[in-house]
Formats: sequence, structure tokens, C-alpha cells
Amino acid sequence: MAIDFTAAPSPSYIVDEGLLVKNLERLKQLRERTGCKILLAQKAFSMFAFYPLIGRYLNGVASSSLHEARLGREEMGKEVHIYSPAYDEKDFTEILEVSDHIVFNSFGQWARFKDQVKQAPRAIECGMRVNPEYSEVETGLYDPCAPYSRMGVTEANFDPNALEGLDGLHFHTLCEQNSDALEHTLEVVERKFGKYLKGMKWINFGGGHHITRKDYDLERLERCITSVKEKYDVDVYLEPGEAVALNSGYLVTTVLDVFENGMPIAILDTSATCHMPDVLEMPYRPEILGAGKPGERAITYRLGGPTCLSGDVIGDYSFDQPLKAGDRLVFCDMAIYSMVKNNTFNGIALPSLVKYSEQEGLQTIKTFSYENFKTRLS
Repeated sequence: MAIDFTAAPSPSYIVDEGLLVKNLERLKQLRERTGCKILLAQKAFSMFAFYPLIGRYLNGVASSSLHEARLGREEMGKEVHIYSPAYDEKDFTEILEVSDHIVFNSFGQWARFKDQVKQAPRAIECGMRVNPEYSEVETGLYDPCAPYSRMGVTEANFDPNALEGLDGLHFHTLCEQNSDALEHTLEVVERKFGKYLKGMKWINFGGGHHITRKDYDLERLERCITSVKEKYDVDVYLEPGEAVALNSGYLVTTVLDVFENGMPIAILDTSATCHMPDVLEMPYRPEILGAGKPGERAITYRLGGPTCLSGDVIGDYSFDQPLKAGDRLVFCDMAIYSMVKNNTFNGIALPSLVKYSEQEGLQTIKTFSYENFKTRLS
């Protein structure tokens, strides 16, 4: 049964459970073949209506803040890992209550909080994020190893005398990349920090692994995991975010108006800056069902949002037929980095959250109203 996009609220994010499970099955098979542990990076996808399902396939969640850690604890109830460039004293007691692994960004932070960790009523494993100063990320905004990065401890600043009490090392250098980039990074990580892994419990390879992409080299990833596990006798963690929900979601939108200004322009009821900010930040061009690149089809339109921001432009797309007010357009791959980053700039309402399954069809999980806008303000 195909999704009837005309029956969904507009605008709305729709997550297809079947496509999500397809990704999760691939990740589960990786776990079974290598013995690695896989966490959902909530920064990419945190529609917690699916957490019970995801928890049947993965080991838990990776969090970037107290609130994400709480969400993972409350809604999935499996392993909760947290990393932050710096922890705030006022949050740390609660972080200890909901986290199983805490990764620190500097030895100064570790020194500040390690006594609280030791005094916690339950055992919590701690690690240190390292910066190998090697990355193949091309977009500077997403490169954690750029000069003067605030992410992780470099080799020159690593303190071997402060390792007592630490259980593992963490690195994160990838962004939407294949396993060859991981293999190259591991060579540097091992050269600079491998000697400190002896006697530790685990190493975390971070996120950015595009494992569920069609052209991903899974065998190379498996070799990387197995090699490190055998060489250092440690558990290996991965924290994919995009790979969990890659290509499993859509953003349904409606054309509000069409007019001319040097080229045909269509205004939609969805916004790049409000509802798909990575279109502007990454930047990237999401695909639309039944549309093509500029000039590929009969008529090319510039698609824009309803906000007052001049640059609220999604991109140029071509269509076989003229667009008119009331037409539905469906953007692809909209489960990731969309609902987690959206906002109510200009008072624009957030898209509804919708679940689709073949058994139950479309189910609207949540809609957003004026109150959701107002209660963020005072």
C-alpha cells in the first residue's frame, strides 16, 4: 500500500515505519556480525514515538544534552550515553541520574566532575573525546577537526597521567561518509592514541557513518570494527544518526501561490529556514517526488517559504505540469535533521508529526498550535 500524501495534514513530516525498519535491520545485522554496539544519535532523529521500535534493534541512545539524555532514558530505557563540549554544574546531578556513559571533552572537565561520578549511587562509565586532527569532511561547519576546534583533546594536549577512572576513548570525525573515511581516520587515531586503549573497556567511533546508504562499503566497516576489537580487547560503539532514519521520511507541503518575477515562483506552506534548516546550513537540495532539476522538465519554478526572510528559498525544481495553488509537493529524506532543528520564526506553525505503516496507514501523532509558539516566549 502506497502512502496517500493527499490525506496527510499540510505541512507534515511523515515517517514510514517500514522504511525505518529496513534501516534498523541492516544495523542489527552489523551488530550480530561484529559484536559492536550501536546507539541512535538523537541529534539527527528523536521522534520518540518510534523509540520502542528502535530499542528492539539498537543498544540505546547517544545524547548531546541533559534533555536528550532524559528523553532516551524515559522513552527507550536502554543504554544512555552523553557527550558535551562542556557540562554545566547545575545539570550534572541530573545527568548522573539518567546516563550510563559520560564522555568528557577535556581533562579539565574530567577533573571537575570525576568525584561526583565516583560518588554516584550507581556505576557510570566515563570516557574522553580525542581529536585526531584528521578529517575528510569538506563542509567547514561540520568539520570537528578543523583548526582551533572545540571538539576533543589533541595529541599535544593529551594527559596520560589523568586517565585513572576513564573507561574509554571517543572520537567523531565523519559526516555523511563511507567507511573508507573511517578507515583512514582509525589509522591516525591508533597512531596517536592507540597506546592508551590498552586496559580500557571501549572505544566509540562516533557518528557520521552512512551505513544504510546503498553504496556504503559495509565489509570495510566490519573489518575496522573487528580489527580494533581484537587488537585492543575493547567493545566498539557506533553512534549513527542519519543512518537510522535515512530516506525513511517525507515533508508534505502545499502550494499557496504562484507568480512571476523573472522566472516562475511558488510559495509553499513550508519553510526552509523554519522546517528544513539544513537546506540552508549544509547546504543541500532535497528531492521532490515527481520533480526534476532545473530545466529537466517542462517548467522550472523557484520554491520559497512563507516567512519574511528573503533567503527562505528551498531551491529550483522543474515539473511536467504548471503548479497552482492547492497542489501538494512531497520532499524526500525529511526524517533527519528536520524536526529536531525546526523553529517557529515569524510565528510559522511547525509541521504535524505523522506515522505511516502498511497495517494502520497514516496516523497523526502530534499537531502544533498557537500555544506551542506562545509558550516558548513570555
